[in-house]
Amino acid sequence: MASRHTLAREVSVQGVTLHAGVPSRLRLLPAAPGTGIEFRRADLKGSAPILALWSNVAETRLGTVLRGPDGATVGVIEHLMSALSGAEIDDCTIDVEGPEPPILDGDALSFLVVIDEAGTRAQGTREAIRLNRPVEVTTASASVKLLPAERPEFHFVIEFDSAVIGRQEFSCVLDSKTFRREIAPARTFGFFNEAEQLRAAGFGRGADLANTLVIDGDRLMNAPLQRFPDEFVRHKILDAVGDLKLAGLPVIARFEGRKSSHTLNNQLLRALFADPANYRIEPG
Repeated sequence: MASRHTLAREVSVQGVTLHAGVPSRLRLLPAAPGTGIEFRRADLKGSAPILALWSNVAETRLGTVLRGPDGATVGVIEHLMSALSGAEIDDCTIDVEGPEPPILDGDALSFLVVIDEAGTRAQGTREAIRLNRPVEVTTASASVKLLPAERPEFHFVIEFDSAVIGRQEFSCVLDSKTFRREIAPARTFGFFNEAEQLRAAGFGRGADLANTLVIDGDRLMNAPLQRFPDEFVRHKILDAVGDLKLAGLPVIARFEGRKSSHTLNNQLLRALFADPANYRIEPG
């Protein structure tokens, strides 16, 4: 039987947040078996822990935002959650001094480096979710689905008007080594013509040419930062891995996304758990 894992010791990192553009310090701590992933707003005294679960997602427009029982929120958690998933961390307490984790390099790899520094420890028995039948959510322009599979698989298709991206497609069987090599290094991206409007609305104030791939028309403004020719679709898979981590247990299934978003990813989990006949829980 597979074991659950937590961190071997406490570790911390600090930086600037993506949207608020303010300093943030992150402490990752070992947690008891069965804790799951929980966030604590260390800068808000007395605030309740926020369990990293699909049912606690409060906002998805420009990142996945969790809300706790007392109204405290923590935003843009998908890159960190993706790294925890890729590192197979089941139990972890995360103290955040700020409204979001720091953006660091705009990827999941920078969080994996922090997790590697802490090391991991096995504890308890891991369970996993397996699909009994397909679950799908669609809109007029996008779709996302989970299909029964023997191992985690991801397939994603995106399409943008910019020649920098165009149509990109990527598939992989996802294990910890593949995640670290093919998905975790993929940086987030944004469009230069949207930056001023986003910042005026309080978003993207921490994004810069060192942590975000910035597209200006048909030109990538910081091309030396690009790690893969198809980095944009790989980052969409990175986000999806983080969003699926909010299931609370590993999901053993094939994920297929077509122009999907944080919103659709969360709706997919809500559809999955809406009917217990959709899935079963087995030793992981």
